[in-house]
Amino acid sequence: MTGKLAVVFGGSGFVGRNVVRELASRGWRVRAAVRRPHLAQFLRPMGAVGQVQLFQANVRHAGSVAEALQGADAVINLVGILAEEGDQSFSAVQADGARAIASLAASEGVAQAVHVSAIGALADSESVYARTKAEGEAATRAHMPQATILRPSIVFGPRDDFFNRFADMARLSPALPLIGGGKTRFQPVYVDDVADSVCAAFENPSASGKTYELGGPGVYSFRELMEYMLKVIGRRRLLVPLPFPVAAAMGTIGQNLGKLPFVSAPLTADQVELLKSDNIVGISGEDTIGTIEDLGITPQTLESILPGYLVRFRKYGQFSPETV
Repeated sequence: MTGKLAVVFGGSGFVGRNVVRELASRGWRVRAAVRRPHLAQFLRPMGAVGQVQLFQANVRHAGSVAEALQGADAVINLVGILAEEGDQSFSAVQADGARAIASLAASEGVAQAVHVSAIGALADSESVYARTKAEGEAATRAHMPQATILRPSIVFGPRDDFFNRFADMARLSPALPLIGGGKTRFQPVYVDDVADSVCAAFENPSASGKTYELGGPGVYSFRELMEYMLKVIGRRRLLVPLPFPVAAAMGTIGQNLGKLPFVSAPLTADQVELLKSDNIVGISGEDTIGTIEDLGITPQTLESILPGYLVRFRKYGQFSPETV
């Protein structure tokens, strides 16, 4: 065991829980900094007794961030949102929150840092999500130039909010929407490979101060992803092209509904804006950006993982035919 302490902000999220488990398996002591520790008890058994600690922290409150970072050897920022809700705005979480973590970690003398951003993080993007992701990267670099920045494409795995959402829709709806005609390209990366990338960034000295785009071995259009998902769950559904202007109008309505208490927006105008650009490795055109392979990781294929966790969406579950 290394005995070193890694503080994981966003440790209870979809990516976070896998990062916590992987760090613990490699001997790190882990402090999971989360907003609601009482809902993150499932993290404790991911390590030996006492190896995984839960800590209440909110990136919008600098005091709690500073307390979480005390005694840390490394910090990982996984905090991000796909839709704004109440005080959880893109700017407060992805820009100001990243700035608070990096500046306070630097003040604490934290030696290593990984900041998880996203492919498409551009300062001049029309999407607020993408712009604030870029702001978060810039703030992290300004305060911790040694930080490794990871930009994954869409991340898939048993608890993802992409394939699970559309597979759930397919159980009841006779049709699925193809926003913008379904031409947007993605390079899905397996969540365990992202967790391995975080650890590899700490273990590989040459990764310090660099940026890596993380994508799986396959590139798919949105239509191809929906077609494969339907094949896996054994259901026939219409795939209906939805022009961007129509989708944006629907997203605006969904965004307003999301402002109501206990209502989650199914689609926002900002998400529609994101879908206007491909989400694949190399799209930024920056020559200095590395890939997941440069971190020594061979990514898993979508075809080898997806059927394993979407089986519950088949008509008869595990007893259904493999495909239609």
